[in-house]
Amino acid sequence: MDTKKRVVIIGAGTAGLCAAKHSIAAGMDVTVFEQMSQPGGTWVYSEDIGKDKYGLQVHTSMYRGLRTNLPKEIMGYPDFPIPGEGVSYIPAEEMLAFLQSYAKSFGVNSHINFNHHVIRVRPVGQPDGPHTWEVMVKDLPSDEVHTYTFDFVFVCNGHYHTPFLARYPGQDDFKGRIQHSHDYRCPEPYKGQAVLVIGAGPSGMDIAYDISKCAVRVTLSHHLPEQPKTIFPNNVTQRPDPVRFTADGAIFKDGTSEQFDVILYCTGYRYTFPFLSVDCGISVEENFVQPLYKHCVNINYPTMGFAGLPFYVCACQMIDLQVRFCVKLWSGGVPMPSQKEMMADTQREMEERFQKRGYKKRHAHMMGPDQGKYYADLAECAGLVPLKPVITKLHNESSQKFLDDLTNFRNEVYKIIDDETFVQVK
Repeated sequence: MDTKKRVVIIGAGTAGLCAAKHSIAAGMDVTVFEQMSQPGGTWVYSEDIGKDKYGLQVHTSMYRGLRTNLPKEIMGYPDFPIPGEGVSYIPAEEMLAFLQSYAKSFGVNSHINFNHHVIRVRPVGQPDGPHTWEVMVKDLPSDEVHTYTFDFVFVCNGHYHTPFLARYPGQDDFKGRIQHSHDYRCPEPYKGQAVLVIGAGPSGMDIAYDISKCAVRVTLSHHLPEQPKTIFPNNVTQRPDPVRFTADGAIFKDGTSEQFDVILYCTGYRYTFPFLSVDCGISVEENFVQPLYKHCVNINYPTMGFAGLPFYVCACQMIDLQVRFCVKLWSGGVPMPSQKEMMADTQREMEERFQKRGYKKRHAHMMGPDQGKYYADLAECAGLVPLKPVITKLHNESSQKFLDDLTNFRNEVYKIIDDETFVQVK
């Protein structure tokens, strides 16, 4: 870059650390604001639930004993793999240690302001002309509020921190405890209780299994077209979605009913950016963040980038690519498309998703089988080194495993042979 451009990065988790690393390498003046006291984002485990000591919502959704549900061979960054052999599914604390090692290796820590909470981000100037970003931040220990000015913004606050709670008829009549997996830490508090777990995503499956060690009875309620092949312990049964809650339990779609002490939602999270002023031109509806070019550039103000929104992806790998894509556009390495071109590109993709495939709004950023195509598109548009095809192949192979054999799949071990090939060695 000709002059040292100032970039602010909101969050020092998987995405923020990567954004900082590449922004430093591009010669930018980098400032990271992180509301916790260490890097790692959602991988930082805390016994706390609810509010932290500063009155902010506890960010992490990590529960005790969690191990990754994807092999570490596809969870590292392209230029910084997770070390070690003989184990593919690693404990959360190893993933955290890996992220902290990444931050240290690339000199990111000295750019992070810990215990700093971003209150507001607001553009100053014209979208299609010169503009800067006014960022208001609270230094939590001192309770002082400061305002800064930046040329670019990376939004890296993650999307596993604000619970999505579905509403059911009769919910207010239920006399037991209602929780979200965001506040789940360990099974002991459920000892001797009957628990309804709603949702059979990775956390729903894991938590139902975990709670069954202490609960007298667990019901896993979901709408998967096929029942998971996993063989659960005898005290776990599966039911379709609930249609109504009662004072002491729930009635299900198949007409059956059961009594419960606790209802635990494993129903996912909402994408929220409470610090973005309305002037930023970003809206979120049912987790569809718009208007974004290639799922990562704010079309209204293209000096703002979002890292890590797409899901069912190889997170570190994809984030690295998204960050390099934004930095290349911002540095003038490739020309920034016009607002009209970016909008047309996004509309084409969303038409394909919503009209041709019948996706719902909440699937706007879902990748899964499409991830390889998305990675190739980002790399081609900005002339970047693409991701290795083996990464997508291994992700597609391993991502169904928790449904098929939750009890054993984490014992499997993979080895990447070359850019195209992997083998399962155990």
